[in-house]
Amino acid sequence: MISKTFKKIVVVFVAVAAVTSCAKKLDLNPTNDLTPDKVYSTPAGYKSVLAKIYGGLASGGNQGPAGQPDISGNLDEGSQIAFIRPYFNCEELPTDEAVVAWNDQTIHDYHNLSFTSADPFLKGMYARPMYNITLANEYLRYSTDEAVAANGITGADATSIKSTRAEVRFLRAFNYWLMMDLFGNSTFVTEADVVGGPLPAEIKRADLFKYITGELKAIDADLAPVKTIEYGRVDQGAAWALLARVYLNAEVYTGTPHYDSAIFYASKVIGGGYALQSSYAKLFMADNDKQKNEFIFAVPIDGLHTQGYGNTTFIAHAASGDEATSDYGVTGGGWYGYRATSGLVNLFADKTGASDTRAMFTTSKYGTGSAQLAIADISNFDQGPHVVKFVNKRSDGAKVNDPTGYFADIDFPVFRLPEMYLIYAEATLRGGAGGDKTAALTYLNLLRARAYGGTAAGQLTTGDLTTQLILDERGRELYWEGHRRTDLIRFGLLTSGTYLWPWKGGVASGTAVDAKYNLFPIPATVLSANSNLTQNPGY
Repeated sequence: MISKTFKKIVVVFVAVAAVTSCAKKLDLNPTNDLTPDKVYSTPAGYKSVLAKIYGGLASGGNQGPAGQPDISGNLDEGSQIAFIRPYFNCEELPTDEAVVAWNDQTIHDYHNLSFTSADPFLKGMYARPMYNITLANEYLRYSTDEAVAANGITGADATSIKSTRAEVRFLRAFNYWLMMDLFGNSTFVTEADVVGGPLPAEIKRADLFKYITGELKAIDADLAPVKTIEYGRVDQGAAWALLARVYLNAEVYTGTPHYDSAIFYASKVIGGGYALQSSYAKLFMADNDKQKNEFIFAVPIDGLHTQGYGNTTFIAHAASGDEATSDYGVTGGGWYGYRATSGLVNLFADKTGASDTRAMFTTSKYGTGSAQLAIADISNFDQGPHVVKFVNKRSDGAKVNDPTGYFADIDFPVFRLPEMYLIYAEATLRGGAGGDKTAALTYLNLLRARAYGGTAAGQLTTGDLTTQLILDERGRELYWEGHRRTDLIRFGLLTSGTYLWPWKGGVASGTAVDAKYNLFPIPATVLSANSNLTQNPGY
């Protein structure tokens, strides 16, 4: 139902009253003529809504690639209200891993670390998780045993619907994690809130941490066992992975570290039967669903059925220029937009990528060494290293699903096994109970063995183990996958002057910025619509 071969999601907006009532307070205005008695009258209706909830991570609307956005309010369907592209902007552009040549509205404010509460991109980023949460709440409201029975659904169909509730609770927790990580405090609504009732409450960051971890633990027994559910849906492994990630960052979120819990849940994932794939490059190609043994949870993207400008189609096109087809496998021309800074490339011992195969940068057109790394003009796409990581080509040489080749088939990895290795190692080095440095070294060397083609060139020793090494290894392994901002904040480096990269803070050589930019501001339109919310300090 949710796999890469699923049919195109039909326009199914769940109950208009519920969605519109809550959404209007967030300046979101979805419209439809469907009501709960119609949507939930059949098992197929429930499946359609479940697909829509999952689809909120793949698409920004309902017809693709544009034209029926989930959320209105003068926001662009591809760049501002999808999930992958806005999240990429938030996690990558403020860091050493990405800059953008375009002068599109306020997009340069991301890398400059100068964003404000009026930023339209942040308005969309706030809206997307809250929209997804609203859909999840309504599904949970109408999928109780009583509600399903009232709709005349019984037997195996009723049992099947009940089994999906834990998945939806996970997806709601995941979207609340986005809110906690990006904005700190959040609008807070659950299925218990009365539709059309008072304005939604605000939940503080530390309390949201407790809610998310509590939800993930509560649903553990109801989720499918690890690796028993179809690809693209969540199981116990996904919940453990999110818990490991949340606990690794607990000190940022709450002021109190929980490295022992990060080790515990990372270990559960590691012991869950996942395995590293032999080729790093194949993890980011058009048939990367074949690498699913390494993926704990991925967002399926299909160039025919989930067309959009805000998923991995964006990553492949935006990273490419004249070489869009030859290097990136997309037709219709590159978008001449995103590339990296020398801060990312310098993490690799051999900047040409000849040693560490994860160093996927172009060198043929834009020069090598310092000539390739320098960015004198942020708006000049020809300057700076180009990242060739997400590529719309199949490893088996077959054709991609979109006959035109424009829209990508590249699934977006949310959780991969290497992240769990890295969480285990970092939490161990930070003193978490239950960790073992020998095991941590083994996990890191597994990653480096793949990166160096099975040779001993990249192997580490116990003396190499430091938290800085872990941060650098996370950069090498996970770049452009939506981790870097959160990592730099955890290490105290995003806004400080301790680590600078080109154009940090809008200065060519990089500069420190106000620590308030460790959190994004709550959009002004959201604050004006809900008096229960408060702005983050400094904005």
